Amino acid sequence: MTSVPLAPRPTAAPTAADLARWRAADDAARPARLARLRERLAQEAVDAYFGVSRENTRYLTGFSLAEGEEKVAGDAGRFLVSAAEVVVLADSRYREQAIEECPAARIEESYYDLPERWRGLLESLRGRDGAVRRVAVEANLVSQALWTRLQAAVPEVELVAAEGWVEALRAVKEPAELERVGAACAVADAALERLLPAIRPGVSERTLALQLEWEMRTHGAEALAFDVTCLSGPRAALPHGSPGERCVAAGELLLFDFGAQVAGYRSDMTRTLFVGAPTRRDLDLYRLVVRAQDAAFEMLLRSAADHESPTGVGVDAAARAVIASAGHGAHFGHGLGHGIGLATHELPSLSRRVSPAPLPWPTVFSIEPGVYLPGQCGVRIEDLVTFDPEVGRVERLTGFPREVTVVGA
Repeated sequence: MTSVPLAPRPTAAPTAADLARWRAADDAARPARLARLRERLAQEAVDAYFGVSRENTRYLTGFSLAEGEEKVAGDAGRFLVSAAEVVVLADSRYREQAIEECPAARIEESYYDLPERWRGLLESLRGRDGAVRRVAVEANLVSQALWTRLQAAVPEVELVAAEGWVEALRAVKEPAELERVGAACAVADAALERLLPAIRPGVSERTLALQLEWEMRTHGAEALAFDVTCLSGPRAALPHGSPGERCVAAGELLLFDFGAQVAGYRSDMTRTLFVGAPTRRDLDLYRLVVRAQDAAFEMLLRSAADHESPTGVGVDAAARAVIASAGHGAHFGHGLGHGIGLATHELPSLSRRVSPAPLPWPTVFSIEPGVYLPGQCGVRIEDLVTFDPEVGRVERLTGFPREVTVVGA
């Protein structure tokens, strides 16, 4: 196995002091984040940015919504950034929260009536030479209906489609962001370790998934990064699947894909375990996936040693070639990895379908090759890696062992 050092990691759940320190780090970093966005606005000759992504809202303003809460929050949490100020929308349900979390922003009320308030909001902002004439909008997240209503409300202001502007900024991680991803990894690692004695033939996927969730939530996670995946036997061939009532059986594989959330930041790990003595087929597949992951690690280590950054396409190709050479190219359909932070899936991406640009840095992303044989079995191994070629850094944040792990014997 390729040796990728394990990053320094916490040994206990985050404390109140940790949470306060991370909040202070975000407050200190926010002016620089906004400055980078304003540079992009100037380059694109637009006067303001209208955002709706809850992750972008938290990153730029401090206002936080829970997973899924944006579906019932109305206009609350949406924001505008101009050259001079930040405006956060909040109705009566969220006003006090916005005042507390966004002390540097102007709070404006909007209660499911943004198009009616749109003209007044834009007239209250200062553009490059006074009036706001062009507004960048998160087009991949704003519905066509809302876009049309905003355009009709102030037809003289041009709406400009902006996709990935803030997401590209978020791909480059600050030290306190990496620390929180590492803390979330530590919570998840420990939760799986505590779950191992409960894994035995006859226990259902759903029961194990629920217990793993309980272990994370009661030992430092404020939430799950995403719903726990627990798949056994032939169901492990589902790259994304939900746990069911199927019971674990001896001689099968058991796949967990899960993550914790700590102070807004997430982890993501996949481990494929052996229930009882491994079969030759399953063991061979597991070792193949390890070799594929090692090929990706080796490319990252070489690049970092040379203070260079590879492309996401190139790292994906290195791992994919190993699997293809073993005759399983058709059984590895998804990309090799994805960035992680405030969202479980964010930039950068490592796959066959991304631009051939070098990976940004410092950043964190997953390396998760897999082989899936429909109706038979599936193996995936996923680790999070921090990458910073400027200082020659490649480190694993996931600490649970990659070695063959036999449970329920």
